[in-house]
Amino acid sequence: MYCNLLINKLPQHTDSGLRIRTDFRESIKFELLMQDRTISDDKKIKMILSLYYYRPEQITDIKKALEEIVWFYKGGDKIENKTSNEKDNSKTKQIYSYEFDAEYIYSAFMQQYKIDLNSIRYLHWWKFRALFTNLNEDVLFSKIMKYRAINLSEIKDKEMKKYYKKMKRIYALPDMRTEEEKEFDFGEAFS
Repeated sequence: MYCNLLINKLPQHTDSGLRIRTDFRESIKFELLMQDRTISDDKKIKMILSLYYYRPEQITDIKKALEEIVWFYKGGDKIENKTSNEKDNSKTKQIYSYEFDAEYIYSAFMQQYKIDLNSIRYLHWWKFRALFTNLNEDVLFSKIMKYRAINLSEIKDKEMKKYYKKMKRIYALPDMRTEEEKEFDFGEAFS
């Protein structure tokens, strides 16, 4: 089911008919939970179902319930314009973190939209996503994401390269990989 943000009512239920929590805070908690390596998968599943569903005991098909959560989290069924040359996004470098960038995100929403994310009673996740994705480039947080995303090997000017390298270092996110993942990535760099 595709939902146009301009003309359709935003979903409050899954295709299965179960009512879900749609406030942006739940989806931020979901993303943080998915990144937490200290929680077992079984426990995560229970926590995710309780996070989104008002009545998780009504769920009869857990796999479908989880698929519907992922559908909601991703903003619904959207037609993606991927070319065959596009790289797999599974190794895309993380350029933001709801945990470590909370103050930057809060400030960006205040500056650009005059929305106080801490005291706003409710904001649908899909609206939040649209606003987040379209932050102006003059907002500090947008600049920080640009610094994190920039590929230094593509910059030819030495002074610009030095500047962006410094910005990447200043605004770098903590490396949350396990030692095994770091060793694997190190080995991959030379294969």
